[in-house]
Amino acid sequence: MVIKKTTLSVGVSLLFMASTVTAAESIKTLKVCTEASPDGFDYSLYHANSTADASSEALYNRLVEFKPGTTELRPALADSWDISADGKTYTFHLHKDVQFHTTSWFKPTRPMNAEDVVYSLQRQIDPNNRWYKTATQGWFYAQAMDFKSLIKSVTAVDDRTVKIELNHPESPFLADLAMGFTSIMSREYATQLEKSNNLRDMDLKPVGTGPFVFKRYAKDQMIRYEANQTYFRGKPKIDQLIFSIATDASVRLQRLKAGECDVMLYPNPQDWKSIENDSKLNLIKGQALTSSYLQVNTQKPPLDNKLVRQALALAVDRKNMVKVITADAAAPSVNPYPESQWSYNADIKPFDLDIVQAKKLLAQAGYPNGFNMEIWARPGTSGANPNPKLTAEMLQADYKEIGVNVEVKTIEWGELLRRARNGEHTAVILGWSSDNGDPDNFLSNNLSCAGLADGGNFSRWCQKDFDQLLKDARIESNTEKRTALYKQAQEIFHEELPWIPLFHPLNALATNKKVTGIVASPLTLNNYADADITQ
Repeated sequence: MVIKKTTLSVGVSLLFMASTVTAAESIKTLKVCTEASPDGFDYSLYHANSTADASSEALYNRLVEFKPGTTELRPALADSWDISADGKTYTFHLHKDVQFHTTSWFKPTRPMNAEDVVYSLQRQIDPNNRWYKTATQGWFYAQAMDFKSLIKSVTAVDDRTVKIELNHPESPFLADLAMGFTSIMSREYATQLEKSNNLRDMDLKPVGTGPFVFKRYAKDQMIRYEANQTYFRGKPKIDQLIFSIATDASVRLQRLKAGECDVMLYPNPQDWKSIENDSKLNLIKGQALTSSYLQVNTQKPPLDNKLVRQALALAVDRKNMVKVITADAAAPSVNPYPESQWSYNADIKPFDLDIVQAKKLLAQAGYPNGFNMEIWARPGTSGANPNPKLTAEMLQADYKEIGVNVEVKTIEWGELLRRARNGEHTAVILGWSSDNGDPDNFLSNNLSCAGLADGGNFSRWCQKDFDQLLKDARIESNTEKRTALYKQAQEIFHEELPWIPLFHPLNALATNKKVTGIVASPLTLNNYADADITQ
């Protein structure tokens, strides 16, 4: 029990210093070594997991959420909901007396209500909403998933009842509402920012209903949160949550072993065994709905030619890549998502390494002597790829065998995403982790024609037959029929190859043994609301 809470002036140099207060006065601080800085704190604008961990997971809630460690839905800000027989009307009954965070920049005067839900969705889909144009690069998920066409209206029936009407049935809709981009923001805070003309502060000075309250951020260094004393599920067991940002997995592991971190994200697979053998540490592993791939820009010659893309796919030595990059903690990929994702098409033939056939395809495409290209990679690690730069260098060596000369460029993560959204890339090492356990999440977000609007479809690929299959699958309620549609879509993907599949990794994080209440998520999200640490 915390008897006295102290206020710390936390700078980088103090992140890992032991507390000098007595045991009776001590507070519980969980220190997490994370892999990248967030892009911001309004996750509706972004899609990186490092941003989700720092925003939607720590600061916000949604109407429905995923039970930790699963893709199973549970009530959150909505206690219950009703769905009409035609599948087009969802009525949500909100939890009573949920409080928004009180901060130095905002003091709420009322609990969360239906107007907050209306605002949180409308700002992303209504061009006439003042907030719509604040997303200078677009509302990533809302646009990729075509919410503007899907949602007919969002209405506050009363303070604790919200009705969402759709223009057509959408099978994954409830799971979509559990995703971070539908986090519920404060309409009252938005009004305050409108009056002061500081709309950007929604992203910089966040206010949510979640388990932790934002206190401070030093870019590329640390983020500090404090427990939400009025959290509707009960105050978290830890009093402070500190993210320490270190792109190098080896540095994160050193800090964990030195006691400077209690949790480290994305340990190198090569280190898993040593972590398991360390009596002071735990390795938490789990299946991940994740794909790592080479995202190619299909609007740039010669990658606009599917024969070239097929040649690139056949020239990859995936078995060696999985061994070197992941220490065999992954499976070579064939389809856009792993076998653990329902609707996986197991009838599609794997990509066997075939240099001879790859050269034939290049010659057939008009490039008998190969060509030059760039591959961009982020520094550090991620949940989808333990070593993007080395992956790019291995592709560089593989492609040299077929006459394709690759220049590898390492670009900071936020800059890489910005430039790729603008279509400046030729090819880039990327990955995707499912946000909701539905196949549509892999396909519509990354490969739909709607995703071209804001550049979220980094392949810049729009194939009408493929797109129609996605639309048909979304309005189909029968799982067997949806599966058949997604299997057809995967066949088109395999023929067209808007990205080059590489591997599907496992998910893992490491903790010291004093930490409890943390699980590995198949969605590779990291939430510390249930975490505890013994003193």
